[in-house]
Amino acid sequence: MHLADWNLKVWGLAAARTFTWDDIMAMPQSQFTADFHCVTTWSKLDVQWTGIKVTDFMQQLELDPQAQHLMQHCYGGYTTNIALDDFLREENFFAHTLFGEPLPAEHGGPLRLVVPHLYAWKSAKWINGLEFLAQMDLGFWERNGYHHRGDPWASERYSVL
Repeated sequence: MHLADWNLKVWGLAAARTFTWDDIMAMPQSQFTADFHCVTTWSKLDVQWTGIKVTDFMQQLELDPQAQHLMQHCYGGYTTNIALDDFLREENFFAHTLFGEPLPAEHGGPLRLVVPHLYAWKSAKWINGLEFLAQMDLGFWERNGYHHRGDPWASERYSVL
């Protein structure tokens, strides 16, 4: 995908807005080092990323106070949910660079969310939309048996529903 064709749309319980790649790159950029935990039981420690803090990104939005959840939408039709409280944590970020190089497509490039305190499926690859919701809705993996939250320290791998 050409970066000129990429965009990130925001809708739902937030004022609708579309961000271009240039808009994302104009936001404050930060360096991050974070562990990455896969539901299949492997972890990669001290991963070095560059990107935009979720808290900096959220300053660009007008959010309805009823918003409590978020559905991440991705190129290819993939979705995953996340509670707003989990999304808004200070350590979360949108990554575009991995170990000093542009984030490759196989790792979610050009942009992915990184939520270090949850399993990696909550760190959606190829992100292109954020839909703010009043209540939880299940995304692709959650509809297919994965836990709705995904805390690795609580072994929240699979749904108990």
